[in-house]
Amino acid sequence: MKPATLESPVVIRPPTADDGPEFLSAVRRSRALHGSWITPRAKTRKEFADYLKRASTDRHYRFLVIQRDSGGIAGVININDVIRGNFQSASLGYYAFAPYAGRGLMRAGLLLVLKQAFQKLKLHRLEANIQPDNRASIALVKKCGFVREGFSRRLIKVRGRWQDHERWAILSEHFHA
Repeated sequence: MKPATLESPVVIRPPTADDGPEFLSAVRRSRALHGSWITPRAKTRKEFADYLKRASTDRHYRFLVIQRDSGGIAGVININDVIRGNFQSASLGYYAFAPYAGRGLMRAGLLLVLKQAFQKLKLHRLEANIQPDNRASIALVKKCGFVREGFSRRLIKVRGRWQDHERWAILSEHFHA
């Protein structure tokens, strides 16, 4: 007899041009949620088209986290700047959309993306850079098995200001789907 498995509350898939209106609406309604933590790269139709174009290379992979019940876009997870060869590494970016934040949907989505990254894309390492005060983001990566590896002063410009970030990473051999 097979053990019962719980179906994930989300599915992940690459964004398409048809997602533009819902995506842009989600960005607008989530401004307060995103606060000073992130600046979504796609806030206009042209920026969304550019976002899709960047995803058409083998260096960037984009995923929408779709809530299974409603079909709504719960968030975005991006695998960025893939470096192959002996490195087999990439950086990770993500953000939830209102009203889906805080429901565990991004955790479910991130676990699915990690499975893709390590099993299908054959990456060895993923790194997430997180502002130290972003407790929700740090809790998310901890729950998914990431380990804090360090601190980088003034690493990334966010909303026009250089921000310190903690470096969190997960290795393929430490991920258990």
